[in-house]
Parts: sequence; structure tokens; C-alpha cells
Amino acid sequence: MLDTQDASQSQMLEAVEQYFIRGDAGRADALDLFTDDVRLYFPKFGIAKGKRAFGELASGLRGSLSEFGHDLSSFRYVVTRDAVVVEGSTRGADRSGNRWSGAKPPAAAFAASFNFATG
Repeated sequence: MLDTQDASQSQMLEAVEQYFIRGDAGRADALDLFTDDVRLYFPKFGIAKGKRAFGELASGLRGSLSEFGHDLSSFRYVVTRDAVVVEGSTRGADRSGNRWSGAKPPAAAFAASFNFATG
């Protein structure tokens, strides 16, 4: 049986995994995993504050690509009391047909930090 802290960390990890699964599938309910005051930084687009801005950023990013996904099997996680950090790789193609896969350039590798409100 998991203690309370382990259960909480498992729930945080599950939320992060669901974000990538839902996001890659283009599901709008990926935003349901976040609070209304979510903040996201994406190097090409800057900072998005709030679910609406997050959705607009995601739509803009997906619109610039013909194909996109995360290689979930490549993910490495670090889970702390109130955060999950994930490192992994992506695959896809832009609208010009330029493809990438795995940890090969141009920008296939990524890291993301998810901070959770606790208590």
C-alpha cells in the first residue's frame, strides 16, 4: 500500500502522463488537467497564462505541423513532493515536409517541469 505522499506523487505522475497522451491525440480535455491559472513557457511562442492562452498556444503549434507526437517510451521522470520533471523526445513533420524523430535535431529532445499545488 502506498503512503499518502507516494499516492500523491503517483497521481501527479499520472496527470503528467495523461497530459501527453491527451495532447498528442489532440483532445481538448488535456486542458482539464490544469488549474485556471496555468502558466506555460514554450521557447518559440513565449509565456502563456491561463487555460485559454494555453489552448491558443497549443492550437498555433499544432497548426504549424502536419504531424506531431511524443515518444512516451523515451520519457524519463523525476518526481518530487510538488513537481514532476520529464525529459523525452518527439517526432513529427512541419508543413514543409521536414521530418524529425527521436533525439535527432532539429528540436526533437525536450524537458518540461510541471509544478503542483500541494496541501
